Amino acid sequence: MEKTSIKAVLFDFIGTCLDWHSSIVEALPHELSEQARSRFALDWRQAYFDYNARRVSEGRPVEDFDDTQRTVLDLFLDQQPEIQHHFSPDIKESLVAAWHHQHAWPDVAPALHKLRHHRKLQIYVHANGSTRLQLDLAKSAGLQYDMLFSSELLGCYKPAPENYRKVLKLLQLKAAECVMVAAHDYDLQGAKEVGMRTVYVYRWTDDILEDQEAIKRARDAYLLDMSSLDSVIASL
Repeated sequence: MEKTSIKAVLFDFIGTCLDWHSSIVEALPHELSEQARSRFALDWRQAYFDYNARRVSEGRPVEDFDDTQRTVLDLFLDQQPEIQHHFSPDIKESLVAAWHHQHAWPDVAPALHKLRHHRKLQIYVHANGSTRLQLDLAKSAGLQYDMLFSSELLGCYKPAPENYRKVLKLLQLKAAECVMVAAHDYDLQGAKEVGMRTVYVYRWTDDILEDQEAIKRARDAYLLDMSSLDSVIASL
């Protein structure tokens, strides 16, 4: 890839920047053990990814994030009749609402500060989901970005190339001037296909079925947290 100065860093949001797991575990019925709640949260999250992947493969339009979560939750609970009685309509709605209130991973705010103030880079959220969701999450997590790009706003899901190209067009930037940072390898594969540089950040809550060694070989950088993100991006 031709050497080009980086001007912007695009972040996936939930999972990459935000600890969704803690919010969902807390919102789940406390009649379930903490271990059971953790496992439920991880499996529900994977079911969401699988559902969205099917929608993308079928060429279906973008769906409201909350509606998707309601659908996936009901489908997921149908497979677990032994615990269904714990999930009243109110608890289901509180679980959907919990996705709108998450804390940032502790390494994120310092990383964003370094990128913006030390490296003078533009920083953006570029994630699947709704704009309302992203606004709520940025506020609850106390994080500031230059712009929030949702799949709802763009009209298509990552990792479709069109999704990334629309962001590049809006930013009036070349792909080689942008870095995509994510804890989801499919996000980075889509970014790579349009010419962006890619940085993978490992989070134990995400990509639970992926081969991490294969990801290391495929990406421009592989990090265990964001503490060195600014220097790594500078080296690209």
